[in-house]
Amino acid sequence: MKALQLHKNKTSRLRVIPSLLAGTVLIAPLIAFAQITTSELSPQDLDQKGRITERLQEIENKKVSQKINESSATEVNPGYDVPVRSYGLQRETEPPRYVKQLNKTWLKDSESLKDVDWVDLGLESRIRYEYRDNDFRRNKDVLDEPLLLRTRIYAAVKSKFDPVRATIELQDSRRFDSVFAPDNRDINKVDVMQGYGELYFKDALGKDDLGNDRPISIKAGRMAFELSDRRLVARNEWRNTTNNFQGLRTTLGQPKSDWQADLFALQPVVRLIEQADKADQAQWFYGASGEWRKWSKVVTLQPYYYLLQQNGNKVLYASDGTIAPASAHKNREIHTAGLRGYGVLENTGLDYDANYAKQWGEDGGLDHDAYAYSLEAGYTANHSWKPRLSGLISFASGDKNPKDNTSQRFERLFGFARPWSNNDYIQMENIHASKVRVELNPTNKLKIDFGYSWYELDSATDRWNGGANLRDQTGKSGKNIGQEFDMRVRYPISKTIGLNVGYAYFMAGDFTKKTSQLVEPGRKDNSSFLYVETSFYAF
Repeated sequence: MKALQLHKNKTSRLRVIPSLLAGTVLIAPLIAFAQITTSELSPQDLDQKGRITERLQEIENKKVSQKINESSATEVNPGYDVPVRSYGLQRETEPPRYVKQLNKTWLKDSESLKDVDWVDLGLESRIRYEYRDNDFRRNKDVLDEPLLLRTRIYAAVKSKFDPVRATIELQDSRRFDSVFAPDNRDINKVDVMQGYGELYFKDALGKDDLGNDRPISIKAGRMAFELSDRRLVARNEWRNTTNNFQGLRTTLGQPKSDWQADLFALQPVVRLIEQADKADQAQWFYGASGEWRKWSKVVTLQPYYYLLQQNGNKVLYASDGTIAPASAHKNREIHTAGLRGYGVLENTGLDYDANYAKQWGEDGGLDHDAYAYSLEAGYTANHSWKPRLSGLISFASGDKNPKDNTSQRFERLFGFARPWSNNDYIQMENIHASKVRVELNPTNKLKIDFGYSWYELDSATDRWNGGANLRDQTGKSGKNIGQEFDMRVRYPISKTIGLNVGYAYFMAGDFTKKTSQLVEPGRKDNSSFLYVETSFYAF
């Protein structure tokens, strides 16, 4: 590996040779001319010519030196990380993608800021118009056309004062023109999404074989992040509001290193519409998550363990930020252990992503025994449009019998639902979903994808959470939730403006038709969802 690194360094410096040759071509005629005419020049002319020649050589030497320095500065160690190709499972980076290092923004044009590489800044504003006809997340059939606005501001101080660092991220989420009452899914007025101090030790655990640092990061405060495939721990980028936590998190390693681990003890933050958000004093969320990348070129392994504990006597709020009902005042201890493996098979165009999670514990006096899995396989053709065809099978168990002493309904923790359904109809509980999808890149900027999905309940007697908690405890309405077609187009209009347009059409199955009619007789069987989203970035 050392030989490989030396070869890369040598290759980088060899790129300077063309510049040296070009300089020689430019200077050589001038020197030759000076030599030919030397005998014809006066002493004063000779002295002036000598100074000109020396200056030309100084300029060329400076250019060569600058190119060598730039070459060395841009050398980046290769990483062990393999990009995820699975649909919707790419984790948000830390810091988020809208954030830039100060001296890499337009602020570098200021003489006093051009060398400031120890500050990160970000400002993002997102506007989304939605057209929702017969939204099954709601308990009535109406046309809703909300306008969603989300603004984020990010600032962080790093490196200059190591090991001490600090980060703050503010978010303001609002909804306008909706026919429904305000809720914390869309509304969370100005609040601190992230605010933490950090101790950062750059190479505390040495370096891997590729020369990447293995740092130790210890954060304390309020934070938002994503783990594994985002299905259990996620910021939830699609939703207008964001999941976050308060407590302590330690990270060993980094995304490029040969291994990485996260350890945390956190309390979920309750999103309150009009008041300042609060840490949920009734819940603690503990976890350990790892990534082992080096051992194989075709698979990255991510083992994880999470523990959710709830003290029923301290429960004040429900997840939607309202006062919790009496039924929510219960003790819970849910253990989740799982293993994810994903990778790309070199030179074949094939990729895969598999995850299995098992849960056990106690849920309000009931024995908790649940599980979930997902398997996605894809193929990317060798074509200029980079077409990728994929298939997905995913499952999360539901409660078999509402009258026994066991709960088999999978606890979805703090994940997000977007990969399951573009209508946002499916949560990671009591579900069996299948999907086929095509993704295209007609140009370097334009991205298009469309898919078709089939949804069924795992247990006919348990609820459909994403569908306004529709349920038939007799099981006579069957399991067929329905089918969905969706498509999406994304295009960056410029470096500071991004466009995202999508459409989803849902066709209700027997379960949805029968149970929804009991709530609202005459309700339509199908629903339509159209959205136009524009994001603006300051940097």
